[in-house]
Amino acid sequence: MSRSIQLDGRPVWAEVSTSAILHNLRTIRRLVGRKRKILAVVKANAYGLGAIPIAKILAKAGTEWFGVTCTNEGADLRDSGIRQPILVLTGFWQGEEKRLLQNSLTPTVTNLDQLRWLERAAARPAWRGKRARVPFHVKINTGMNRLGIDASEIEAFAATLSDCPHLELQGTYTHFASADDFTSEQTACQERRFQEALARLRRAGVSPGIVHLANSGAICARPSTWNDLVRPGAILYGYHQSFLPPEIRAEIKAKVPLRACLSFRTRIIGLRDVPVGQAVGYGGTFVTQRPSKIAVLAAGYADGMVRAFTNRGHVLLHGQEAPVVGVVSMDLSMIDVTDIPNAALGDVVTIYGVDHGTQLLVSDAARQIATVTSDLLCALGQRVPRLYL
Repeated sequence: MSRSIQLDGRPVWAEVSTSAILHNLRTIRRLVGRKRKILAVVKANAYGLGAIPIAKILAKAGTEWFGVTCTNEGADLRDSGIRQPILVLTGFWQGEEKRLLQNSLTPTVTNLDQLRWLERAAARPAWRGKRARVPFHVKINTGMNRLGIDASEIEAFAATLSDCPHLELQGTYTHFASADDFTSEQTACQERRFQEALARLRRAGVSPGIVHLANSGAICARPSTWNDLVRPGAILYGYHQSFLPPEIRAEIKAKVPLRACLSFRTRIIGLRDVPVGQAVGYGGTFVTQRPSKIAVLAAGYADGMVRAFTNRGHVLLHGQEAPVVGVVSMDLSMIDVTDIPNAALGDVVTIYGVDHGTQLLVSDAARQIATVTSDLLCALGQRVPRLYL
């Protein structure tokens, strides 16, 4: 931890290790082989860590594709200078076609209406001639039952595509619902359904183009799904799924060694001696069972110190765990430092990261409150400075 960091303002900040992200990219590349392309998922502001600076780092390191949620996210990357292909993963809403084309974004088609909207946009004189055909990817629903065309629609899709001379099917993919769950046959079933869909596409005279299935979980544990391109999300930032059983998590960590990229820190801005039997914080949900020293932190749920940590989370101070006590509020939270006698105003508190050799990962905190790592990463508040180290 760097104690030399000085902030001009409120003492709460996030440190993002660019060397850790690049290490994870190299680890993924070695695992899947160089013949497969990597699509770095930088949706939701790169899981809260900063899409533009991270995409620039990854682009310089040779990442071939980027994945975003929506047209606005893709346009922001283009405005920042990213020139690699950008796949819009959740499709598009009618009316976004012009902006998609203007920014050379690759849309996902998830239903036949989108195919027709995209063809109308690509056929307009303002676009014709700039490119022979507009590339897109199609998403197949294999059991997630969110977005994507169903297997029963494959032939209708092929017929509709044949009436779209300005479009090119560049890629075909699906998304796994539970690639990390080895007690279920769901992923194997999805994989079979996807292969059947590809066969039906080919029988209908349509080449699927770039084939991709593998999200983070499948990259780590299911080589049969790697195909032409893989889509790392959380593992790119250094985090295996937090809900895996310990023995499976240990096995995957050994096979795919990652480095966590996030440290989230704040400082003690208040210290108070509280007698036994006193309530602490909103609603009095915590009552001291002994004379206690309570520290106030300059971080609340608007910063990413999520409210679910109330009376159940832990942070690090001087390398020791300190429990969160009382309700986490919007701007402040409190910890019990009674057992850390040298706690002082201004001390750095680590919410996630390493402190004096003790580590508390985002994934560890996620397990404490029964959520997933991505939930906590995306909770980082907009007002928290991100420092790229």
